[in-house]
Amino acid sequence: MDQTGRAAQLRRLLHQYGYEYYVLDAPSVPDAEYDRLYQELEALEAAQPELRTPDSPTLRVGGALLPQFNPVRHALPMLSIRTETDITAGGALAFDASVRRELGLTEDDPPVEYAAELKFDGLAISLRYEAGVLVQAATRGDGATGEEVTANIRTVRQIPLRLNGSAPAVLEVRGEVYMRRADFERLNERQVASGGKTFANPRNAAAGSLRQLDSGITASRPLSFFAYGLGEVSAWPAQPQTHSGVLDALAGFGLPVCAERATVAGGAALAAFHDEVALARTSLPFDIDGVVYKVNSLALQRELGFRTREPRWAVAHKYPAQEALTVVEAIDVQVGRTGALTPVARLAPVFVGGVNVTNATLHNEDEVRRKDVRIGDTVIVRRAGDVIPEVVSVVLERRPTRPAPGHDLFDAAQEPLHPAYRLPEACPVCGSHVVRVEGETVARCSGGLICSAQRKEAIRHFAGRRMMDIEGLGERYIDHLVEFDYVQSVADLYRLTLADFLEMKRRADERDGLTPETVLAGRVATRWAENLLEGIAASKQPTLARFLFALGIRHVGESTAKTLADWLGSLQLVRDAPAALLQVLPDVGATVAQAIAEFFAEPRNEAVIDQLLAHGLTIADEHPPNAALREHLFCVGMQPSPSLLVALAIPKLTAARSRQLAGKLESLGALARLDQAGLDALGLPAETAQALQAWLDQQEHRAQLNALDTLCQTLHGLLPSAATAAGPLAGKTLVLTGTLPTLTRDQAAELIEAAGGKVSGSVSKKTHYVVAGEAAGSKLAKAEELGVSVLDEAGLQQLLAGGVPG
Repeated sequence: MDQTGRAAQLRRLLHQYGYEYYVLDAPSVPDAEYDRLYQELEALEAAQPELRTPDSPTLRVGGALLPQFNPVRHALPMLSIRTETDITAGGALAFDASVRRELGLTEDDPPVEYAAELKFDGLAISLRYEAGVLVQAATRGDGATGEEVTANIRTVRQIPLRLNGSAPAVLEVRGEVYMRRADFERLNERQVASGGKTFANPRNAAAGSLRQLDSGITASRPLSFFAYGLGEVSAWPAQPQTHSGVLDALAGFGLPVCAERATVAGGAALAAFHDEVALARTSLPFDIDGVVYKVNSLALQRELGFRTREPRWAVAHKYPAQEALTVVEAIDVQVGRTGALTPVARLAPVFVGGVNVTNATLHNEDEVRRKDVRIGDTVIVRRAGDVIPEVVSVVLERRPTRPAPGHDLFDAAQEPLHPAYRLPEACPVCGSHVVRVEGETVARCSGGLICSAQRKEAIRHFAGRRMMDIEGLGERYIDHLVEFDYVQSVADLYRLTLADFLEMKRRADERDGLTPETVLAGRVATRWAENLLEGIAASKQPTLARFLFALGIRHVGESTAKTLADWLGSLQLVRDAPAALLQVLPDVGATVAQAIAEFFAEPRNEAVIDQLLAHGLTIADEHPPNAALREHLFCVGMQPSPSLLVALAIPKLTAARSRQLAGKLESLGALARLDQAGLDALGLPAETAQALQAWLDQQEHRAQLNALDTLCQTLHGLLPSAATAAGPLAGKTLVLTGTLPTLTRDQAAELIEAAGGKVSGSVSKKTHYVVAGEAAGSKLAKAEELGVSVLDEAGLQQLLAGGVPG
């Protein structure tokens, strides 16, 4: 095959694969194969530019700088359709009545058939295909003349550059360019990350993307398209005679057509379609502002004709407005059950989305600052169906102002009346300090054990089977204990009495209007409460790992809790450990270490733990710190390890510089005492030395070093003189999958960990063994793919015994 033929073949394959991927969402080849063919075509066209045709997929990448948008005269005007202002079922019935009246139909005549479809909230576009090839794209403009945006439209991957099958000589396709909500959110996230301007809504984003003079920018925007009608058509012998048939034919040509459409008869069926779409509206992946009804027969459309510039045969039936203007009267903060702080705008009441709205979420502090929402601002509020109302943007020209310092009321120099918003530093519910981990958007209350907003979630987690395992303490009892104020924190569980539980049950029954049969019989059932008290008492001697997991520390799951318990050995050491020390432990990164340290730095959390211990809770398995901790903390003697220095996060102190510094310090205390002369003697590069000096100049950092030095000295004295003998699975990572013959998953995991191994939830190249039982699933397949050794239960037992599995 010559190169011309190969280029044509590549174009055909790429069009087919692109249609499968972007329109059908059912790709038949891997992305790598598409990329390989694309690169081959790109190379052919680079070598022989004459091979590039107007329908080449390589034209989708954009990059052309357009001097201007040329005017395009529409062969057939792109007229708008009338909007029905009655948003009830009456709007659909009125349209049907007007159509029947115009057609001269009586009550005895059969119902009119209609095509019902969605009214997309995007930008209307006309696509002109000649001999099946896209040659021009234009906006609606004033209906008669639009702007040419062909280069930009070519970047929209859902739009075919060549139609499938036998296309008419000329086919103008009318449709809507829009942006899916998820794509819109990702685009705004990218804009924020790059410091760019964010968009108010998907429609503005789509319109702005299409009107870029640099088509490379358009290519970077996630635009989509739906075809919904025709403009000029010539030489189409098999043209359908109904609107629904036209849409089916357009789909056959490879154009995306929305599946949310129907062919119905009569006004009542139109009203039912309007109601059905209203219910599904918020679950659609894109925005709509109504539905469209069209007489289905094209012959009847021609008979009905036009009224001024609007067709008599079509109407847009809207839904209640989803956006409205109102004023921010205050900004409050809500605390969620996991401690997340959410700013909420208190609004002057406004009717939007079918209801009166007085509150709107501002999501998080970054969003408030990005949108610059302030008290007194006039804002656009959006409510889509049952979705929580949100503030979309601020109308800056209406912001209340006051004279800038040194100016009077009549001077032009004005400044905003209210300052930019800042999240409070203390939880508005319990007063605990607010923390926000670097890299996260959500700020949280640190008082997880005491904050009433988090109380139910904290107790539920604390009592769970894999935590304190308080048998019988389910959701219903937890709800009652919190609702009737029997517990303010998890520590209060251990002071509850039989009388408390019986009174709680009586109050709950009274509230619900229930009278138990035992009460009717003159008795009071107590066994359930006695069982609960026994379950609480039985939980008083947890392992350290279970207790740490039960505390609900942010980012601390079972694995991390076990790491803390194994390496530090005692609750007090975990409570005392600062983030830098925690960070040197295996699998504890900076974010997790900071969350742990912040939790124990909150006095209210510490008070609850003290109360738990005062109620008789004791840790069952405390032991000296792991001997291997020595190499993570020290070089020789008390000299700090490079990893410990890195964990201090001193600017410019890289891993390499930390290794250089570690060998020159007697201890962390020596680092805290360094003066300028001592710093100069270390021989560090000038930039590193300056950054270290600036860090040490902050007195709290020297205090931090001294506290850490004292703790390290304590640990040094507690560490065993030599590491205990390693278990048979020391350093090994195993994954469990399927059902084993005699061991539960938990039992197998405990045996593996007792033998020094680690149990992971996923298979990777670092996995040493996968233990597979009956009905093993994807993890077994992954192990076979990666060549990881697979064992049954017998093989695991051999490993645990120190042998080699057969």
